Amino acid sequence: MEQLSLLDDVVAKSEAGLRASELTVLIRHHNDCYHKLDAPEISDAEFDAMMRELLELEEKWPELATPDSPTQRVGGNPLERFAQVFHRLPMLSLENAMQEDEIRAFEQRVRSLLALPDEMVIAYQCEPKMDGLAIELVYRDGLLEQASTRGNGVVGEDVTANIRTIRTIPLRLSGSGFPELLEVRGEVYLPLQAFQQLNQQREEEGEPPFANPRNAAAGSIRQLDPAVVARRPLAMVCYGVGMIETESRTQTGLMSQLAAWGLPVSDQARQVTGIEEAVACFLDLQEQRDSLPYEIDGMVIKVDDLRLQQELGEKSRSPRWAIACKFPPRQATTRINEIILSVGRTGVITPVANLEPVELSGVTVSRATLHNWDEIRRKDIRVGDKVIVERAGDVIPAVVKVLLDQRSGAEQELPEPEVCPVCGSKAAREAGEVAVRCQGGLACPPQLAESIIHFASRDAMDIDGLGSKYIEQLISLGLVKDIADLYQLTREEFMQFERMGDKLAENLLAAIAASKQQELSRFIFALGIRHVGERTAKTLAERFGSIDNLQAATLEELTSIRDVGPAVAVSIRSFFDAPANQAVLQRLKEAGVAPTVEEKRVGGRLAGLTFVFTGTLTTLGRDEAKRLVESEGGNVTGSVSKKTDYVVAGSEAGSKLEKARALGISVLSEDELLAMLAKDVKINK
Repeated sequence: MEQLSLLDDVVAKSEAGLRASELTVLIRHHNDCYHKLDAPEISDAEFDAMMRELLELEEKWPELATPDSPTQRVGGNPLERFAQVFHRLPMLSLENAMQEDEIRAFEQRVRSLLALPDEMVIAYQCEPKMDGLAIELVYRDGLLEQASTRGNGVVGEDVTANIRTIRTIPLRLSGSGFPELLEVRGEVYLPLQAFQQLNQQREEEGEPPFANPRNAAAGSIRQLDPAVVARRPLAMVCYGVGMIETESRTQTGLMSQLAAWGLPVSDQARQVTGIEEAVACFLDLQEQRDSLPYEIDGMVIKVDDLRLQQELGEKSRSPRWAIACKFPPRQATTRINEIILSVGRTGVITPVANLEPVELSGVTVSRATLHNWDEIRRKDIRVGDKVIVERAGDVIPAVVKVLLDQRSGAEQELPEPEVCPVCGSKAAREAGEVAVRCQGGLACPPQLAESIIHFASRDAMDIDGLGSKYIEQLISLGLVKDIADLYQLTREEFMQFERMGDKLAENLLAAIAASKQQELSRFIFALGIRHVGERTAKTLAERFGSIDNLQAATLEELTSIRDVGPAVAVSIRSFFDAPANQAVLQRLKEAGVAPTVEEKRVGGRLAGLTFVFTGTLTTLGRDEAKRLVESEGGNVTGSVSKKTDYVVAGSEAGSKLEKARALGISVLSEDELLAMLAKDVKINK
């Protein structure tokens, strides 16, 4: 029997390996379709399902997780700090040219240094100067080995874990003929659409917005937690090399070779003949600037012949064979006619300036974001002010400064709103935040779609099949005005949807009905209370046992609970104190939504002990291990502190393990944890 079991394990592992290989190929293909070709062949849900399956296989059989697996892009353990990296060849900066005459002067210097006759025409490569963060990638035998920032040109920072999350960067080079060691240099940037979405999200979460895409890209790459970086859709474009053995004779040919190996290069790069064609290319690119999906601040001109590049060499800080041609700044002067209030999907109220229309970078603009009231006070912005506005990577420009010397005295200050301009609910700013929020919550129309999507999501009420597409139709048809309306929907109402069949309508209604008996912790999380995540929701469910008890809890009772600080307690009370939210909760109760209470073992064998998991567990999945500990009364947290009793370390454990050792905290292997959970083992507390 033991031999049969062993044989079964071998067969299962073999089948898992084949499936993992198949999934890896499929995920790479669909990743390229989405990020490189802009032609997705499957839905996001199907892609996510394949990624989850591969993650589960690699979690069960860690040896299947290769360095170039797509799962390496999801982000690893947070870092304590970045390690230093010495560049084999310095990463130099470029000299700037601001005028056409300065571009022509660049050629004269090149000709003089090379002693070229006047009749010899020089070929150049022209490419957009991306406004991002310079990065060097090192590939060894075709595998991404290391990534580092430019730093001071000689020493940068190791950001390999973060760069692995960028889907346009190959973890393994494609094709053939690449050298054993390849150093590639490029610019990491944030596309404009992603930048706008990120800033909107930051403002809604009460965080200051990034000033421009470059700051956003740089701030993202320098995050110590790769999981944060993985959620930001960064991209990269390669523009050159460090150490490399190449048969290419031109810069243009070298870039074509990098593209053949799967590395992203600029689709706007051009090979031109003579400096006048380079000047024309510069002027043409300046015209296209506002239509590009990314931010550029100029154009780089390079001598195309690699032999001539080598002969020209470098100065101490910049190469002699290249120059950066900078575009003029994008600013204009106008007047603020009115300040209107916009409400975002999480209730953040954003002041927006209505401007006298003004031409800015070829576009007529009439609005500018003012971000928040701290920003308004800092710049002393008032209705009627004459201001300088700038388009710095955002569709909606921002006010750079007020022209104070042009005030007439009739300008008016804008106070913070006390009520929501959309639903009339109370508006307030929580302690320590810059954002003013509508407190209407579940009944505020701008927050409706997002609140329902969150409510129905897998980790919340888990209403299978009710995705954003159907939720948007429910709202547009006027069938749902808050989450309680979901439980009043009928088959006939669902049949109004496009491509809706009887079976699908029945399945959706069944899923909605089934969610009425969802676990209490999931229901609390589904309500979307600010600062209340899954773990806090579970703690609240265990402490109060019902939504009625939680709704009646005082600030003192809330703050006495582990993991519930003053800010979280105030947020919970604000949510339940809002009349609109109270009305929705009452209607949910009347619809039969009766969350079940999870039983936590009181006085279990691990009661009072706190565990942290790090690395990959081989026998248990992370969720299963957490469930086993909690079933015995233990607590599982995500970070190591002096209050941690045990750290369970799997393979490739990171900074959490180092911190545990530094604090003298007991470290368990997976086998030791399983032994501890055995009933005949005595546990020291």
